[in-house]
Amino acid sequence: MRSLPPKIYVKIHYEHFSGKPLDLNNPKEFNAKIEWYKVFFRPKILTKLVDKYEVRSYVKEKIGEHYLNELYAVYDQPEDIDFNSLPNQFVIKANHTNGHNYIVKNKDNLDKKKVIQLFKKWLGKNQYYKRGQEWAYKDVKPKIIIEKFLKEDGKNDLVDYKFYCFRGEPKFIDVHLDREEDHKQGCFDLEFNLLPFGKSKTYKTISSELEKPSNLEEMVRLSRILAEKLPFARVDFYSVNGKTIFGEMTFYPSDARKEFYPEKYNKIIGDYFILPKLNANKDTITSLEQIEY
Repeated sequence: MRSLPPKIYVKIHYEHFSGKPLDLNNPKEFNAKIEWYKVFFRPKILTKLVDKYEVRSYVKEKIGEHYLNELYAVYDQPEDIDFNSLPNQFVIKANHTNGHNYIVKNKDNLDKKKVIQLFKKWLGKNQYYKRGQEWAYKDVKPKIIIEKFLKEDGKNDLVDYKFYCFRGEPKFIDVHLDREEDHKQGCFDLEFNLLPFGKSKTYKTISSELEKPSNLEEMVRLSRILAEKLPFARVDFYSVNGKTIFGEMTFYPSDARKEFYPEKYNKIIGDYFILPKLNANKDTITSLEQIEY
């Protein structure tokens, strides 16, 4: 089914996960517009921005290299990894997919042969076909990147701040914490007040007060810069002891599979997402210069 034409595939994909039909001519809800995005919004720069390695040059140019996590190495083949040159703790990622991260907290316990086989499997997967035809990932050249292991004082896990930006303007923050042990999620406004909706009922809800990060204003400002000119982008940051570290950018949160709740917020958030106009032939948008509202 993943080889179906995109206009057909996204309709099946959307109805399967939402239980609702998809009208590509007039999508209303947020995930419906994400499905539209997959089909009709294809500027080449999106491929660079979802590539966890190539996006580093974009971040360096737009906001500065000091917001990037330290990069130890990048490899085309897992067999080439020089484990001896790496510190005791580090993080290994695939640049071309979501969720393929391997955290090494003690290199002495690492089964190198086993993880090399795992990384080979990672590199053999294509995000476009593995998920829901997320176009931006289709032509990303698979690589293994190795970065510094980030740890915040007094916490077991990093808090993940995901800024939902519409036409370059962040509207709210999707916050995740305790991913390894007790994953919780909540949505916050730009003043860090808990909002009355969540990203998916499959997550536990952040119910207690969460400390406002000291660098919140900086993260808001930087997300605005990185999302500039884009109808929609999610820009992710970590706050590590008050220091802002870029995480990633994406254009298809949860592959349009997870809805906001309560139900009415799918339309409310969908209204933030103003789709660019198509020409009379409904041709795909292939450059940012073509964007008109």
